[in-house]
Amino acid sequence: MGLLDILLGRTRPVVPDLDRLFALPSAAVTLEAAAGFTPTGQGAVCFATVEGSAFEQTHREVQALLDADTERTGPPVRLVRDDFGYSWLVSQRTPDQLPLLVNDLHAVNSAMEVNGFGPQLLCSLAGFEDRRAGTKEEGGRRLALVYLYKRGSFYPFAPLPGSGQRRDGALELQAQAALAGDLRIEQDLGRWFPVWGAPGL
Repeated sequence: MGLLDILLGRTRPVVPDLDRLFALPSAAVTLEAAAGFTPTGQGAVCFATVEGSAFEQTHREVQALLDADTERTGPPVRLVRDDFGYSWLVSQRTPDQLPLLVNDLHAVNSAMEVNGFGPQLLCSLAGFEDRRAGTKEEGGRRLALVYLYKRGSFYPFAPLPGSGQRRDGALELQAQAALAGDLRIEQDLGRWFPVWGAPGL
């Protein structure tokens, strides 16, 4: 960036760095120590819904690649459309397989990029839960670490159990402070978008 860009307030867009996803397993250790949250084994990649044969072919290739993994013990990768019109490719692993889940998320993002669908990519997330507080059905707390594709940064999203569309802001800020040394945290809180009803959370 040149001096003129700085003076005029222009910024260059951040180049996505998918390798930042590989920091999630070490962040999970920190998150468990700081707040008692452990991985659920669920994760997802969100993108603007795309129609057409080129995308269908990419989706089939990604699904075949991930489902061919001999270590996969959970359900196959599935495509889900949410109430807001976005699409999610959802992967399920066992809670102790977070590194494999991260590999899945990285593979989906990479395949979308390679096939020209990078502009449609929005975010990826990995789910966590407070096992000390019981299961989701019993009102246990949930948290997602969300990776913003176009920003190359993470933020925590914590819906309040049984409250409709309300967030646990205190928990999100606690996670932000705990993970600052592990992840590139999104500094603009206005970009901590809620992902209500996201699969994998």
